[in-house]
Amino acid sequence: MTPFEFLLPYSLEEALSLLDPEDPGIRPVGGATAIMLMMKAGVLRPTRLVSLQKIGDQHARITLNANGELVLGGLARLADIERHPEVRQKWPLLSQALRGVANARVRAVATIAGNLGHADPHLDMPPVMAALDARITITGRNGQRTVNAEDLCVGYYETVVGRDELITSVTIPPQAGPGAYLKMTTRAAHDWPALGLAVVLKLDGERVERASLFTGAATDRPTRLGDAQDVLVQRGFDPLALRAAAAAAVAQVPLMGDSHGSTAYKTQLLKVGLPRAIDFALGRNGSHA
Repeated sequence: MTPFEFLLPYSLEEALSLLDPEDPGIRPVGGATAIMLMMKAGVLRPTRLVSLQKIGDQHARITLNANGELVLGGLARLADIERHPEVRQKWPLLSQALRGVANARVRAVATIAGNLGHADPHLDMPPVMAALDARITITGRNGQRTVNAEDLCVGYYETVVGRDELITSVTIPPQAGPGAYLKMTTRAAHDWPALGLAVVLKLDGERVERASLFTGAATDRPTRLGDAQDVLVQRGFDPLALRAAAAAAVAQVPLMGDSHGSTAYKTQLLKVGLPRAIDFALGRNGSHA
């Protein structure tokens, strides 16, 4: 392994001062679950790792703000978020999705900022946060800015976060209505998905007032299924409408094959999986293949 610096700052300001916008070899480290895998595989040879473990417990807090929104500190552990009573009660989609992330050992150390900032398109949290209309706070030496979770990732392992910036918090408004995350894997249930589908439905009685549908793992970033959303708003969620929504999603989104499945395979997964995910969100089971 190539030698590198491992620095342990004791404040957010100190951590930011150790980053360099011009040096891709300098990386911040939260739980280090992704970084270590990349280093072992030889695809990352850092010159400096800046650990965030000692910058302050306030950056790992899970709280509610005055508007009733969930605020996750960037260093909040995935396991702590999943087990938090407010999350389980008011953000059931997030709690449900987190239970399927990797395994208990990884969730015990992985942080929400690290998970989102890694921007691997196979990760579960980016499409879930996008479906929940989350906002990401990014901090640099010159202050803070906020981006919508939907706009955070811009490509494979690429985000709008600069090399001299850190994700410091995630704010999630109250879940608008029933939701579900469907993770379709080719092996174990905790494996990376061949296709992920995040669904949030805002209902007015039997009418769909608003739908938020995102796919992951089959595209290079979380992708909104806008045409399928429109079908649900216009036609509701009877079996024929769900089939039409799935057909609209397949026609809209250019899926990409990889080691988890070919393009044709993922297309079929989307066709079958979208109605199933909506059924899960509504608390019902059905077959629409």
